Amino acid sequence: MTIPHDLVDDEPELVSPATGRPLTKRGEATRRRLLEGAELVFAEQGYHEASIVKITERAGIGLGTFYLYFDSKQSIFEALVIDLNRRVRHSMSEAMAGATSRLDAERAGFAGFFRFTAEHPALYRVVREAEFVSPDVLRLHYTRIVEGYEAGLRAAQVAGDVDPALDPETTAWALMGMGELIGMRFLLWERDADGRPPAQLDPVVFAGMTQIIDNALAPRAQQEGSQ
Repeated sequence: MTIPHDLVDDEPELVSPATGRPLTKRGEATRRRLLEGAELVFAEQGYHEASIVKITERAGIGLGTFYLYFDSKQSIFEALVIDLNRRVRHSMSEAMAGATSRLDAERAGFAGFFRFTAEHPALYRVVREAEFVSPDVLRLHYTRIVEGYEAGLRAAQVAGDVDPALDPETTAWALMGMGELIGMRFLLWERDADGRPPAQLDPVVFAGMTQIIDNALAPRAQQEGSQ
């Protein structure tokens, strides 16, 4: 499958598939409402039980209007994966701004990631279903996160903040996997006595995770000196 340019680009010019023309501000707002409706429907019912009718009903938008923005259920699903990807990366980048070291940036970035996933638990179900619905978009989702992560680790190694013996690509995939599974276990699966999910990751869990990351990334001489 060839992924459309409006999904691949980080700052795409949004174009109507029906008219071929760029969307107006009003059109962008309508498209956003459709994506928000799709996020809820796919999260609650899964891809196969979801339908365009259900998505438009949840968005409060007429069925015919849907086709001005997407040409199928799969196209809005793929757009949703990429939209969630953009937003979670933005949440992480925003949280990392101002960090004075890579280890501080790691803590801040994961805090941003967990804030986003607590607010948007659909990310987990949608991404997992993408493995079967649209494998190319699934790969794009993870690759985009890892590319920025890897570049940051390489720069931190040059600056002396991260153990130079670590392979940045392997490390980036390992840390991303850790964050995803910690979030799944302690945000997605966790419930209080009333059956409600937590609004944030347990600080004790977060502290335990960041200690593992600090121990894994810190230069060996720094770790030995702190013992």
